[in-house]
Amino acid sequence: MMTNLFSTFDPTTNMYMSMNWMSTITCFLMIPMTYWMLPNRMNIMFNMIIMKLNEEFKMLMGLNSKGMTLLMISLFMFIFLNNIMGLMPYIFTSSSHLVFTLTMALPLWLSLMIYGWINQTNHMFAHLIPIGTPPILMPFMVMIETISNLIRPGSLAVRLTANMIAGHLLMSLLGNNSINSSMMLPLIMIMQITLMLFESAVSLIQAYVFSVLSTLYSSEVM
Repeated sequence: MMTNLFSTFDPTTNMYMSMNWMSTITCFLMIPMTYWMLPNRMNIMFNMIIMKLNEEFKMLMGLNSKGMTLLMISLFMFIFLNNIMGLMPYIFTSSSHLVFTLTMALPLWLSLMIYGWINQTNHMFAHLIPIGTPPILMPFMVMIETISNLIRPGSLAVRLTANMIAGHLLMSLLGNNSINSSMMLPLIMIMQITLMLFESAVSLIQAYVFSVLSTLYSSEVM
């Protein structure tokens, strides 16, 4: 019995070996098997997703991608597989913790900022004042743009974490109620299946949003 609703997201420990972050590692087992003699359906599906993402990221970043599309596609696949693995029972949902999301968002944003301010200082200063800003509003626009740049890694991390927590909390509430009310069990099962499909779509959308926003942030620097 849970003492707290948020204890669903508490990492469980074992007396012999800690398996808390195993879902982060087991996603690598689902990578397409490129050494098969014939391409399987999973391989074909992954290749279609990668090619579509490559076209879209190149369109967002322009001609100055310089291999950044490969990084963003890898980031998308890593987040998506971790989100999907978190939907399976008895698997620790690593993407619902700020430790996991901030580890991806903060170094990526910091590296882009350092690269931009060292190599393209004038370009970064120009981004602080949009075109057509009246002179009287320029100091306020610099403050607003600076604050918006500083909160970008936090917004990326909190967006992914909050969306993954919300669906898991709903499924936990319905799962606890199904134990107490046997008459409402068919209705709760239908709602659980609907929520599972909805969470699968959220897992894909949140991975896409994280990678696209990271691509847009990097396109401002490149």
